[in-house]
Amino acid sequence: MVVEALASQLHAPWTHEKHWDCELAKFAGGWLLKSHTFMNASGEAVAAVCHFFKIEPREVLAIYDDVDLPLGALRFRTSGSAAGHNGVRSLIDHLGGEEFSRLKLGIAPGDGRPAGERMVGHVLGKFSEAEKPRLQTVIGRAVEAVQTVLRTSLESAMNLYNRKEQPNSQPSQ
Repeated sequence: MVVEALASQLHAPWTHEKHWDCELAKFAGGWLLKSHTFMNASGEAVAAVCHFFKIEPREVLAIYDDVDLPLGALRFRTSGSAAGHNGVRSLIDHLGGEEFSRLKLGIAPGDGRPAGERMVGHVLGKFSEAEKPRLQTVIGRAVEAVQTVLRTSLESAMNLYNRKEQPNSQPSQ
């Protein structure tokens, strides 16, 4: 949802890349990628595109959900483990290490991190009507956060968006 909104804001049309099993959108500062594989194989397309365009892993910014953060929270990281996220594990495996940046979007429900079967249902399910306004807010904030990275630096974006704040609040400018 974030890369869709970002592509729209950047006026970057999507093209289907059959041989990489993804969609790409070119913009002035780089590429956006949406893998068509299952999440646990998403690193295949990312690594293939990086190899073709000679993009180093440290130049990648992966955007993904994080069930350990409350719905609406954003957290940038410069590297790190998969922390149980199969899509991130695929990126680490295919990019050859943990040295790529990430923007994690919180998706935990109000009653905390789901466990067991609730986890699968939550991660693969749809957002409730009650969650949709907060979801739209976090998508907008995530787009702003990525735009901050593009305009300034990852460090600047981390300083603005990694603060412990209420998920619905806006960072001060």
